[in-house]
Amino acid sequence: METTAFIKLVNKHYKRSGRHDLPWRRTKDPYKITVSELMLQQTQVSRVFLKYTEFLNAFPTVQSLNDSSLTDVLCVWSGLGYNRRAKFLYQMAQVIVKEYKGKFPETIEGLQSLPGIGPYTAGAIYAFAYNKATALIETNIRTVYIHHFFPNKKIVSDKELMPLIQATLAKKNPREWYWALMDYGSHLKSTGIKNNAKSKHYTKQSKFEGSKRQIRGAIMRELLKGSKTEAQIAKSIDKEKRKVKEVLKDLVVEGFIEKEKTQYCIKQ
Repeated sequence: METTAFIKLVNKHYKRSGRHDLPWRRTKDPYKITVSELMLQQTQVSRVFLKYTEFLNAFPTVQSLNDSSLTDVLCVWSGLGYNRRAKFLYQMAQVIVKEYKGKFPETIEGLQSLPGIGPYTAGAIYAFAYNKATALIETNIRTVYIHHFFPNKKIVSDKELMPLIQATLAKKNPREWYWALMDYGSHLKSTGIKNNAKSKHYTKQSKFEGSKRQIRGAIMRELLKGSKTEAQIAKSIDKEKRKVKEVLKDLVVEGFIEKEKTQYCIKQ
């Protein structure tokens, strides 16, 4: 497909059917945009919509997040899963307040130096908060480019997509161009076009039921209620003691929880 026609097609869909009501698109605050980016990782927009507002009501600024406790943050985060993201946000706030005097870095390199901020998230903050042109690749963007430029190819790498993303990148308003791409990709998926499996970099998410991820979430929810022994936790969440013990050990090593004699609790 010719790139000029492609750009017109994407922009036309965005103008007609774009998700213009998403709250994180109505701010340029790098803190609020970072919150949304971490929440949206591996989580549907519909689930993030209400939690985003709840989180910012509780922690409206990076300073207020820094002044809170990890327990407070995890309580508000509860229900989104992947608690590492909440911990990263909490650690990020501490770094920004202490090392950056409360101001977010304005370079991709500076953003990547923050806890939990990888190349894609740094680029997304750079584009959405500062409206700076940088090449971004995520699942919806992959769907769009593979659908229009590699319709008959079985496996496509990001290396093949990157020149097209750079060639079509809006230099004046990259923020809105990426919104348009993501919304169009979401639309294509809703019509049954699923190109994830054609991406060389696609990894199918593991089964949730009975997984360590499920047990981690259940344990964290229990400990947010108060300290408990290993046996009490296993009984409360109705899981095998062996699996509970393994996950408790992981959570201690990762710094989420600590053990005091026989009791486990959220680490403060």
